[in-house]
Amino acid sequence: MNNVDSLYQYGTLALLVPGLFEGNLSLTDLLSHGDTGIGTGDGLDGELIILDGIAYQVDGDGNVNEVKDDFTVPFANVHQGAFKPLTDVDASLNAAAFEKKVLDATKWENTFFSVKAHGKFKFAQTRSINKQPKPYPGLVECANNQSVFKKEDVEGTIIGYYSPQIFNGAAVGGFHLHFLADDHSMGGHVMDFEMQSGNIAVQRFSKLEQELPVNNQDYMDHDFSKDDIQKAIGEAE
Repeated sequence: MNNVDSLYQYGTLALLVPGLFEGNLSLTDLLSHGDTGIGTGDGLDGELIILDGIAYQVDGDGNVNEVKDDFTVPFANVHQGAFKPLTDVDASLNAAAFEKKVLDATKWENTFFSVKAHGKFKFAQTRSINKQPKPYPGLVECANNQSVFKKEDVEGTIIGYYSPQIFNGAAVGGFHLHFLADDHSMGGHVMDFEMQSGNIAVQRFSKLEQELPVNNQDYMDHDFSKDDIQKAIGEAE
């Protein structure tokens, strides 16, 4: 897919809520849809960050690993990167101020877009989860046992997506961000940060290509009406 106006998503965030963690799409197939993105691995195996066509996994111990083509995912977002500069950062921004600055500048609350920010951070706090054994627990139980990492005075990249609130469940309504340090010393799902300097770029999408794991019988048989998806996402994210 070379359409820079399209976002590709495999799976849904909602399928992670009851513990449908089986990876059904290979990294090779995922990268055929884009060179930039985020996701998680088979069995909820860490946090995935894709930059410039290279995929990195931050495992539950905080190690940053370059993953192989046979790595599989139950959920991921990717796109063909074509970011446009939004603003420079020359004063400290915490996570809430960062998100507000981006939304105030774009006015894109009702569409999907990607955000990429590179620079110096006073600190970055992230989390990741070890690969889960079968039978898989639910997402909230996993989140309660996550590993948290924090590093001060770090240079790196925030990469992720904004999804309209009406899509909460299919994705994370609002911002879903991952972080990767330039020296690969840490990364993961963003919990908190303070950005001191750098730049922010964005890329808007008018199209969403959604692929579902229809060949996975556990997914096809699951009754999602029994899951409190909104509550679980709120607790886990």
